[in-house]
Amino acid sequence: MDVLLDEDEEFLKSEARKFLETECPTSLVREVEDQGKPWDDGLWKKVAELGWLGLALPEAYGGAAAPFTHLGVLFAEIGRGLAPIPIHASVVAALSIAEFGSEAQKEAVLPAVIRGEQILTWAWTEDSGEVDLDAIGLEARVDGKSLVLTGRKLFIDGLELADHCLVACRSQQGSSGEEGITLALVDLKSPGIELVRHLTMGGDAQGELRFDAVRVPLGDVVGALHGGGAAARVLFEQAVILNCAMIVGATRNAIERAFEYAKGRVAFDQPIGSFQAIQHMCANMVTWVDGAELLVHEALWTVAQGLPATKEISTAKAFCNERCQAALREANQIHAGVAQIKEYDQQLWYRRAAAWTMRLGTSIQHRRVVAREIGIVPKPTAAH
Repeated sequence: MDVLLDEDEEFLKSEARKFLETECPTSLVREVEDQGKPWDDGLWKKVAELGWLGLALPEAYGGAAAPFTHLGVLFAEIGRGLAPIPIHASVVAALSIAEFGSEAQKEAVLPAVIRGEQILTWAWTEDSGEVDLDAIGLEARVDGKSLVLTGRKLFIDGLELADHCLVACRSQQGSSGEEGITLALVDLKSPGIELVRHLTMGGDAQGELRFDAVRVPLGDVVGALHGGGAAARVLFEQAVILNCAMIVGATRNAIERAFEYAKGRVAFDQPIGSFQAIQHMCANMVTWVDGAELLVHEALWTVAQGLPATKEISTAKAFCNERCQAALREANQIHAGVAQIKEYDQQLWYRRAAAWTMRLGTSIQHRRVVAREIGIVPKPTAAH
């Protein structure tokens, strides 16, 4: 694995950064948050025109078929710019449809998603808050030509904007692990669905999806009925590592702002960066964010090569959750009290990145996955 970006990735990074610096200033981020809007529609349309929504999707449906590593580069810049658009939710769901969906599903969904005309999301987390497949318990029973869903899903990104939600459910009661899991593409206008909006510390919203005997045609099952466990795991893992890329991008911006502040803020007739304590904090931040970036790049590369990446993804997430959060705290501390003032921009990166670290599994949960993957903890079996 080459730890450095290649020429195409560097170009994508540069162009995405220039675009977001122009089209997504902090004034736009603030406007969306202050007005309680779920997104900026104008920015979404421009992103669609640039082809970002189809960057890693097949060319046959209007995508660019770029490597998964390119998607990671893009998401890091989206995190850096705090772009108020539901790109993570929609792209993650679209990737799963592209890989596991039927030809009819791909033709019906992917071109519209790539054009930005249709928004997708996906639902995983339930009441336990666990990240393993054993935690999927949303009841789904087959009734004729329909799958009937009863229960609820939590912490869903982009729910209020989405047209369809890719839902991981358990269609064979009594099963465990990957067995008995089905992925269903649910029309969010279906009878029996209730959407509940919850605000986050990041200033965006996550949704709760309640199902009361919601009927989903079997033709909207993505992959095999009762056999969607592997597809569900891929969906979740891709979501996790793209979340990590956004965390790293936002944290990188936050610490770079702290470096500039340390150079310019004067105390006792000298820049505060001349004090050893501040120098050590800056060195720590670089070490932590560089380490996080390398782990994320390794996981992205492993996915792009089509290799098993569970360990790499959970390692990156466990590290990002803790070390990026620590770097954000240090960046705030260098800014002192001004970092806590709403009118000052620094808090925007802190709140968003901190909120992202709380999603898709805690460090403890992902360490448990790593321990299992390296053989310290036995992997669960169907009979377990």
